[in-house]
Formats: sequence, structure tokens, C-alpha cells
Amino acid sequence: MSLYSFSQKITLKGKVTDDSGQPIPGVSVILKGTANGVSSDFDGFYQFDAEVNSQSVLVYSYIGMTTIEENVNGRTTINVTMQENAETLDEIIVVGYGAQQKKDVTGAVALVNSESFEQRTNAQLGSLIQGQAAGVEVLANSGKPSEGMRIRIRGTNSITSGSEPLYVVDGVPTTDTRSINPSDIDAISVLKDASSAAIYGAQGANGVVLITTKRGTTEKTKISIDTYAGIAQVWNTLPVLNGEQYRDLMTEMGQNTNWDLYQENTDWQQEVFQKGYTQNYQLAMSGKSNGTNYYVSAGYLNQEGAVRSSELERYNFKVNIDQKVNDWLKIGSRIAYTQYRDVDVKDNANVNSGGVLLGALTTPSVIGIYNEDGTFTSNPFQNWENPIAATDGLDREFNSQRLLGNLYFEFKFLKDFTFKTNLGIDNAHGVYDSFLDPFRTGFGRSLSGQSINNTNKSSYYIFENTLTYNKTINDHKFDALAGYVQQKNKWENSSIETRNFASASIPTPNGGSEIFSASADKSEKANSSFISRLNYSYADKYLITANFRADGSSVFGPEQRWGYFPSFSGGWRISQEPFLNDVKAISDIKIRAGWGIVGNDQIANYSYLGRVGSGANYPIGGVAQPGTFPSSIENLKLKWEESNQTNIGLDVSLLSSRINLTVDAYVKRTKDLLYNAPLPTATGFESAIQNIGEVENKGVEFTLNTINIDSEDFRWTTNFNLALNRNKITKLVDSDVFQGSIAGGRGEASLIREGEPLGILFGYRYGGVDPQTGNAFYLDNDGNSTFTPSADDRTIIGDANADFTYGFTNILDYKNFSLLIFLQGSQGNDMLNATRIETEGMTDPKNQSLAVLNRWRNPGDIADIPRSSFGSADNSRISTRFIEDASYLRVKAVTLSYSFSQDVLKRLKLDGLKLYATGENLLTFTDYSGFDPEVNAFGGSNTVRGIDFGTYPQTRTAIFGLNISF
Repeated sequence: MSLYSFSQKITLKGKVTDDSGQPIPGVSVILKGTANGVSSDFDGFYQFDAEVNSQSVLVYSYIGMTTIEENVNGRTTINVTMQENAETLDEIIVVGYGAQQKKDVTGAVALVNSESFEQRTNAQLGSLIQGQAAGVEVLANSGKPSEGMRIRIRGTNSITSGSEPLYVVDGVPTTDTRSINPSDIDAISVLKDASSAAIYGAQGANGVVLITTKRGTTEKTKISIDTYAGIAQVWNTLPVLNGEQYRDLMTEMGQNTNWDLYQENTDWQQEVFQKGYTQNYQLAMSGKSNGTNYYVSAGYLNQEGAVRSSELERYNFKVNIDQKVNDWLKIGSRIAYTQYRDVDVKDNANVNSGGVLLGALTTPSVIGIYNEDGTFTSNPFQNWENPIAATDGLDREFNSQRLLGNLYFEFKFLKDFTFKTNLGIDNAHGVYDSFLDPFRTGFGRSLSGQSINNTNKSSYYIFENTLTYNKTINDHKFDALAGYVQQKNKWENSSIETRNFASASIPTPNGGSEIFSASADKSEKANSSFISRLNYSYADKYLITANFRADGSSVFGPEQRWGYFPSFSGGWRISQEPFLNDVKAISDIKIRAGWGIVGNDQIANYSYLGRVGSGANYPIGGVAQPGTFPSSIENLKLKWEESNQTNIGLDVSLLSSRINLTVDAYVKRTKDLLYNAPLPTATGFESAIQNIGEVENKGVEFTLNTINIDSEDFRWTTNFNLALNRNKITKLVDSDVFQGSIAGGRGEASLIREGEPLGILFGYRYGGVDPQTGNAFYLDNDGNSTFTPSADDRTIIGDANADFTYGFTNILDYKNFSLLIFLQGSQGNDMLNATRIETEGMTDPKNQSLAVLNRWRNPGDIADIPRSSFGSADNSRISTRFIEDASYLRVKAVTLSYSFSQDVLKRLKLDGLKLYATGENLLTFTDYSGFDPEVNAFGGSNTVRGIDFGTYPQTRTAIFGLNISF
């Protein structure tokens, strides 16, 4: 006898939670036997229409959870609780050439997942990581839209070689992160210690940032539209002298002119700073069916900076596809194409060198922007044009196109073996154009116009072949990997500059009659590697990982071309021991320890060769003939920098994983530094890259994640992380090396010295102002006062390294509302406010800060500011006078969002609808007197940090956005 039931169309809805009541977003809810279904939203809710009968079943699946099947049985609301799968407990973390369950990880790995990304808008990769991972310092050296961010993992590891981590996007290493669209990123894993990064060998000395982009998660095609718009402004301006005060100062300095010609009242900061605007649009489609998983997206970002003329525009296109051909073959591809354009603004320079920020501070208000003939005005006493000449008088633009992607094939055979071959490319083409017309600016008139075209082309490929073996025998679990990797980079660069233009009608170099300079060069670099890894666990509580990589690099001499990079780590899950089985409060406790060696080859190509330079022309018979000369000395023994690192860690999870604590302590020693060391003059060369010197980093990191409240309508979670790092040069061939020269012939402000950390600030000890003469006096090495200290009296006056850095994130959810508050800060770092040297020095006709109103004027005056001293820098030397505490606590982001209810979504026929408002850099608590305590005039330099010299500040931004999915 057969039973038949008639189907009917109903609306199925419900909520998916874990065993602690926490909602689970992204759970796939499918009507069994069909492709009909949805994924749960951020609050764990789902809803869709379906044809059901008495035998209909819903299937709930999610990575890390046990799949559930629920009979509908006439119900329309079905709430389910999913349990953690004992075999896939905790998060899945991407590690080098594979993935591991978090409970099995024995190295120091930080995970930043998509849930963190979705809580706030981000225009670039660095913002996703900043303040989210202990020991990962994201340096916003400037607030320019085009600047990007520098990342330092556990300190600076080198002096001359690069200290930026290796970025790997879907298996393809890359260096340019500005063109990556954050909206396409699903998760970021940061490999911090050598035991986890050693699988990348030569490229892992500075840590590794693994970026995984999105894939389809639901059987039903999902379309999402994300858009936002924002307004930005500089959060801090600096007071300067008005016209009357400037005239008094100039008169005091012996500068006189016909002031009747200079009666303007221009606020140059108001002219230079503007409201910046941001707009962003993202369209994505994803899904999976019949063995195909796909994600396709297109994005557009446009930013007008808060400093006049600064711009950024980016188009992103992304296609991810995976196809399971049969039980033994899977193929896939990740393709990203980017068009990028920016207009830069010159900062970190004084006004007479075209510096816009210092120009806004030091241009006197008594002049206007334009002369009657439309040219730009100048300082009354010098031909220093106003800062608008730098923003508007030079047409400039950088454009680039980039293709980043890969194609892989994965074969399974003999049950436990998988062979994967992967071919990846990263090709970029950038063009910089600038035109200075021969009429509008003084510099343009002196050159009769100038046009520059720079073209840069780079191509990269990586070819990987790996074999993995996975086997479980009773309580023993084995995971082995072996492979071969080949990489190659090629670069082509060309540049031409022409001058002497008859008009501004042809801005390209062919419009100039004089070729001032022209050059073109090519270079290439190759790496070959053999990799291997073994993971072993016993009874899910004793864990061992071993890596070994052999790397060969073309930048080193043939005698030392290959480097060998082993690592070992182990873990003990104490919570799995019988003596803790009855302790209900403990969810998991794991002790980790690891050691490893990683390498660094980030130096110029062909560094080991005795190279030949061109341009040494010789006069023969009165005619210049082309000639060459030896430009570098040969060093066939040049080899890898090596970083030896030891890490000890503790992972604790309590109260059903409501409290999770991770603590790591490490020591990292880098030896055989690739350092441009001096040579005896008898060699004919001043210096050469050699393996000399050692640097040490050691520190402690804390990460605490808690679920503070978790009720039906209200949920409050917190993430707090703190890192302490101590850096020191333990061995160096030179006694002292000075770097970081700033304006005015005052010398270098940064010191490289054995026994001291990188980033030391160097100068004189300021004693005060002599009441009788008004001159500044300084303290010599013996502590005596002097007006004319010698160079030997300079000493360490500051340290740009922070005592500790931290991030603090709170997320509060109440019904359909969500509030994110993200705080980020740095404590104990010093800054040389070199901007004040320009605005308080009173050495030339530049305008000055209001602080100089308190300067010494008459004998007997007690003052902190010395007298004006036209033409002399003695009263404004680099000294402790200009060192400031740059510690800060910044309200980095606050986001308030509202997700519409299922009833509203049903009427609108949508899967999700969210409105949000975000404020970035809303408040900054600091004693620093400059524009911004985060900046650095020397960008991502390893050695010169903590100097502000008219650097483009970060901005305060208000953003309003909308997310729609269906």
C-alpha cells in the first residue's frame, strides 16, 4: 500500500543558533533533493518559500558544525541548534599550502575573518588588520588616499633589506596591496612566527599575510549590492600668525617691504584643506550547484582627499570559480583585474621645495592666491610660491592596470593522496605623467615648461606542484606535504623628461624641444624552492608540526645561492587529559612551542655582481665619447639574511568558549644582515652590500575574546589585544650611522647604533633660552651649557618605538540594531615634530606658528622660545625642544547599523537589507601638538621613524552605507 501526499507552497523560516544560543550566520538551509534554499543572515535568521509535502526535509550545513536534517511535518517556523563537529572543532585557519583546524595549530597564527570586515567599511587591506591582531602593527604613515599602509609583524627585522611581510592572495604572492578590493576578502591569516612561516622560507622572514577571497556558500544564487558614501575632513589645524603679527616679526628680523602691496587675509590651511568625498559601489553574485562554486564581483571606489587635488579611483573585477569534475579531479581559478588611478600631493617638504602642508603653514596670509596675470603669488621676500601652485600648478596622474590570478588542478588518487598543480601570475603596468606649463608657476617659467613620462612594467609567475598525504589510523593522524615551487619576476622601466615648451597646448614630452633626461632599464629575478611539511597528532591532544624549505635566489652569489629553512613546533591540549575531563568551565587549553629559521632576499637584483655603470663620458679630441665605469664591487659570497625565532604560546578557552585567551612570547634574532657597509677607500668604492650585523626582536602578545552578554535580544562581545616588542641592534660593523636628513642643513635626525633599537632619534639636549641674549643654549656631553655645541655633543633624544600597542573592539547587538566601537592606540613612542622647526625657527621669511608670540624680544625676558635669528639655524637645532610624546588613543571606528526584520524582507522579496553609519577617526586623545601622531615623513623606512615634517594627516570621516542581498 502506498501513501501519497499533496504538496503545498508555504514560507519556511526560523533561526539557527549554537549550543550557547549564539546565532550562526551563513548556515546553508536547503530543501533536501532540490536547489531551493537560502543562508542564514547575520542574526541567524532564514526565510524562503518552498513546495513541501509530508516527506519534505530541511538540511542545515555549516563548516565546523554537524549537519542537521529536520522534517518539516507541516511546520512553518523551524528553529535549530547546531553542535560543533568533534572532527572539525573550531575555526578553519588557512596556513601555508593548506588549512588547519584552530585546535591543531601549533604556531603563532592570527585570524581576521569576514565577520570583522562586515562591521565597518574599508578602502584598503591594512585597515582590515589594524588593531585586530596582536603583534601586527599597521603603520599609517600618511593620510593620503594613495598612500596605502605598511605592516610590521613583531617589529622591524632588517636595516637595508625589506621588512614588509609576504602577502599571498589565493596562493599567489604579491607586494602591491593598494589594488586589492577589501570587499572580496573572506579571511586573513597572519603567520607571525617562524614555525608557521618557514614553509615560505626565503620570503617569510617578516611574517606572512595569507588572504583568502570569497566563494559561493548557498545552492541558491545570491546577489549582493553594497554601497556607501562618505565625507572626510582634517581633524586638526594649527594656529599661525595673522598678517599683522607676521609684519611685526619680519620688521623685527630686518625685513622691510611696501606692505601696502600686501593687504590680503588668506587662510592657507582653509585653502589647502577641503571636504573630501568617498563613494564606493560593490556588486557580487555567488552560489554553488552541481559541483560548481562561483563568486563574481565588480567594484568601484572614488576618493577625493581632504587636501586639495589629492584623488584616488579604483575599478575592481573578480571571478572565483571551482569545479568538481568528478570524484578525483577538481579545477579552479581566481582572477582579479584592477584599474587604478591616483593624484598625489607632495608632503614631507618645505614650501620652497613644493611641500603643500608646510606651505599651508608657512605662507604669509598677506598675499592672495593669484596675481593679476593668473600666475601664482609668492612670498613677499622670496620666490617661494604659495601652496596652491603645488596643488593646482602641476598636472600629474598615475595610472595602472593589474591582473592577479591563478589556475589550479587538484587530483586525488590512491584514497589518501592529493596532487595539486598551481600556476599564478601578477602582471602590472603603471604610467606616471606630469606637466608643468611654462607660464603659471615660477618653477615652470624657469624651465620653460616640463613634461615627464615614467612607465613601469612588471610581470611575475609562480608555478607550484605539491603532493599531500592524509591518513588516520586509530588515534594517529598524519598529514604530509612535499612540493616544488618556481618563481620569476621581470621588470621594465623607462623615463623621459623634456623641457623648453613653446606653449601649454601639448603637455606630453614630444611638446618640449629639449630632452633633459631619458633612461630605460630591465631586470629580472628568479627563485626555486623545495618544500615539505609533516603534521602529526595523537589522540587529538599531542601535536607536532615540522617544516623544511630549501630556497635558491638569483640575487645571491653562486657560492651561497641556496638557503635552508627548517622549523619545528609542538602542542599539548591539556584539556584533553583525563584529569581535566570533569572541569566543566574549561573548554580547551593548549600549550604551544615552536622554533624555526626564515630568510630574507629583499635587496636589489644583481647585488652580488661587480656591475658596470654608464654615463661616464670621456672627452676625446674635444668630443664627448660614451664611457662606462665600475659601479659596484663583486661579492660572490653574498647570502641570505636569516631570522631565527622561538615562540611559546598558550591558548585558553573557558565557559563554553565564551572567554578565549591567547598569550605568546617570542625571541627573534636576525643575523647576516644585508647591510650596505663601508669599504676601505683603497678598494675604490665607498660601500657595498655585505652580510654584516644582527638585530633582535623580543616581545609578548595578548589577545582576549569574550562574549560578555548573550541573551535573546542582546549580545555583547569584546576583542582586546596588546603587544609589547623590544627591538635592538646587537651587532653592527659601523659605530654610528646617521640618517633622516631634514631641511635647513640641520643634519640627520636618526641614529643607527649597536646596542640601541632601530628608530632612535638623535640630536642636541636643549637647555633653554638665555635671558640676556635670547639665544638657545644646549648641554654638552659634560652637562655644561653652550651656545655652540659640537657635533660630538649630539646624543639620543627620543625613541620612535612604542612601549606597547593595543586594539579594543566592542560589538553590541540589540534586536535588529548593531553597534561597533573600535579603539586603537600606541603608548610610549616619541615623535620629532620637525614641522615646528620650520614654524618656530624664525630663520627666514616664512610665516610662523602662534607659539612664536612668546619668543624672547628684550634682555631680561624669560621665555621658552628663543629670539628670531634670520639666516642662522643655531636657535632651532634638532634637539629635545622638538621631541614630543606621540602616544595616542584613537576612536578608530564607530558603526551603527540596522538590519531589517524578516517580515519586511519578505514584503520586499529580499534576503537581507542593512543600513549603517560609520565614523572613522572620530576622536584622538593625545598630547602631540602636530597634525597627526601616527604619521612618519620617511614612510615605511626600517631605520628612520618618528619624524613629522609637514606630513599629510589622517582624516575624520563620516560614512553612510547600504547592503542589499537577494
